[in-house]
Amino acid sequence: MKVKLPGTPYSLKEEGKEVLIVEHKVRARYMMSAGQATSRFLLELKEGRIIGRKCSGCGRILVPPRVYCEQCFKPTTEWVYIRPIGRVRTAVVSYIAATRERLEKPEVVGVIEFEDAPGSGIFHRLNVNPELVVNRKVFGARVKAVWKPKEQREGSINDILYFELLEEV
Repeated sequence: MKVKLPGTPYSLKEEGKEVLIVEHKVRARYMMSAGQATSRFLLELKEGRIIGRKCSGCGRILVPPRVYCEQCFKPTTEWVYIRPIGRVRTAVVSYIAATRERLEKPEVVGVIEFEDAPGSGIFHRLNVNPELVVNRKVFGARVKAVWKPKEQREGSINDILYFELLEEV
């Protein structure tokens, strides 16, 4: 069954006609809530602390925190502070910035799994030589968070400048 929609369909016969083009940059303003768990996580980062939520079902500590566990679908019920120490689970050398510009100097980004929250982690910058990634020597290495000075923090994941190695690899 074919449905007739309102309007005039485009036709190749109309190509010779003048077409009106309007260019306008929309300035959309919006506000959204980070939610209960993420809001608290960001406030704690501003204070130089990492916090997670403990699952009432399986006992996992989720970082970043969530209000329910995506593995067992139980609510998280307890806030837990964790040490800013973990291991590099995966990493890449990136030649493109988060804002999509080409970087003059490549940076290393990866997933850090926190020691106090196994199976949980965050994606962040690593202050390591890119050769350690290329040669696969950074995988599994212990790292710690390096924070911005307190007066420069704003409640963002970028309050952690990067993660650095705790030991030689």
